[in-house]
Amino acid sequence: MTTLTEAGRKTTVVPPVSGDFSSCQQKTIRLYPVSNYTFGTKEAQPEEDPSVSARLARLQENYEQYGMRRTCEGILVCHEHGHPHILMLQIANAFFKLPGDYLHPGEEEIAGFTNRLNERLAPVGGQYAPDQHVAEWDIGDCLAQWWRPNFETFTYPFIPPHVSRPKECKKMYLINLPKHKVLSVPKNMKLLAVPLFELYDNSNRYGSQLSAIPQYLSRYNFEFVDENDVVIGRSPTLTH
Repeated sequence: MTTLTEAGRKTTVVPPVSGDFSSCQQKTIRLYPVSNYTFGTKEAQPEEDPSVSARLARLQENYEQYGMRRTCEGILVCHEHGHPHILMLQIANAFFKLPGDYLHPGEEEIAGFTNRLNERLAPVGGQYAPDQHVAEWDIGDCLAQWWRPNFETFTYPFIPPHVSRPKECKKMYLINLPKHKVLSVPKNMKLLAVPLFELYDNSNRYGSQLSAIPQYLSRYNFEFVDENDVVIGRSPTLTH
């Protein structure tokens, strides 16, 4: 509703009601508050390589033996104050990454990805009550594929035209979090809930892959619920 002033008079202008704009819309995702999740710790998981150059050298060695590396990472979404947040690992108070890792040679994709998620975040046996410690993951849509053309740090969301044999493909999957879940984080890492507005267009801090997550998720509508499973908001909410 807009108020205009014409020759000393105030005129109220009501915009017309817009038409439906939800054709072919993706499914609505229900998000639970971050307070619904229990966070524990487990033994540290040091990085396999002491430097970037060492990691690229190992990538080249593995490529010559096994071919292109296959990596899977999970986008775990919850909410805080009615805004989507991504659960993200932080290493050495500086480096951010999504839970997941590369698949072993010959490992089936989803089964291998589930194994990597368990290695990163599943609680260890006996750490929690038996009914809390079932390591199950609802792996949803593949939201992005990133390609490493050469044994370099540069990755792209497409395969460059001159590249016929990329060295790595990284897939990012949406992980549908249940109402409650226990997550155990390695002692040398932190698990942070990072809001979408912090990630968006912030490649200087998070890199090109993570800062693009808001674009990946823009295809979905969200439904926010509280700790009592009551819907407290939706996004987008449009006022006619």
